[in-house]
Amino acid sequence: MAVDVTSDAIVSAPKALLHDHLDGGLRIETILDLSEVIGWTPQLPTTDPADLQAWFTAGAAAKDLLKYLATFEHTLAVMQDPSHIERVAFEAVEDLANDGVVYAEIRFAPELHDMPFEASAEAICAGFRRAETSAHEKGLSISANLIVCAMRTERRSVEVVEFVDRYRSTESKVVAFDLAGAETGWPPSLHADALAIARQRHINVTIHASEPPDLELISDALAHGAHRIGHGVRLDRDTQLDNDELVLGPLASFIRDRQIHLEMAPTCNTQIGAVNSVAEHPVIPFMRAGFNVGVNTDNRLMSDVSPSSELVALHDAHQLSWSDIERLVTNAISSGFAPLTERQHIIDDIVAPAYLSLANR
Repeated sequence: MAVDVTSDAIVSAPKALLHDHLDGGLRIETILDLSEVIGWTPQLPTTDPADLQAWFTAGAAAKDLLKYLATFEHTLAVMQDPSHIERVAFEAVEDLANDGVVYAEIRFAPELHDMPFEASAEAICAGFRRAETSAHEKGLSISANLIVCAMRTERRSVEVVEFVDRYRSTESKVVAFDLAGAETGWPPSLHADALAIARQRHINVTIHASEPPDLELISDALAHGAHRIGHGVRLDRDTQLDNDELVLGPLASFIRDRQIHLEMAPTCNTQIGAVNSVAEHPVIPFMRAGFNVGVNTDNRLMSDVSPSSELVALHDAHQLSWSDIERLVTNAISSGFAPLTERQHIIDDIVAPAYLSLANR
């Protein structure tokens, strides 16, 4: 007998996550603990855990990306010591494993940490490994890798991509390069030199493209070699419904036909004002039209979400089947930047059997 698609069942089902920021996923308790250690507590808006969570979420829901990004002042403040970064990395992967995530790519920007790039990256990778081992001891399975971001409002992208080139390996867990931060007025073309290096050296690239000027930003990311698009929610401006059929413009057709993966985050995309509601988010219509899309959290703390809660919200709006959810998960793992053998193992040995059982096929 098939298992009903319920909140509890979704939590237990294997999931994948390709777009999750380390400095946007801290536990409230960790912010409070580390703030006390470093003397940051007076700078916090409140020390009540529930009120602090509400404050972060209100900032995310302001429909203003710059106000959203301003909330990171407090998370980054407590991530300026390698031991603190390792703790945050460990807890991020632990939280994802407890939520049923079996494959994750988490990203961070080394420019935002006052230490050598190697120190912050090594701390994160150590935290990831420790969490993977801990999850295994509890009978859970998760593989976590690291995407390194350059801030598009700064001028260190060449330095960052050179670091990725030096540091990427199975041992380090660094798998890709990204451009992050404010997007409008900061197109990928401003970082053409760094992106040229990435192409020349065969570095995996994903680029954020979720703000105006809508299609131009997405197109620019593709022109500079993006293998995946971070969010890409405004691609819906190149589609229209005609008798319940999604009609695609040239850019949307290009992305669908070439199966370029879109790392979509429904709650975050709604909070920044790209769409009106999670129910109106294009991720499920896109999936049903053949796009290669996945469901992501972006910033779990700010949006007050988890991978499971995002899927639950989409299920409530679109009545997802287990086949739908499996497709979203498999899309993400297949589009991940880990070695093919690792991704195929996760799909064949973990994801497929689990969803076969859930759907009773």
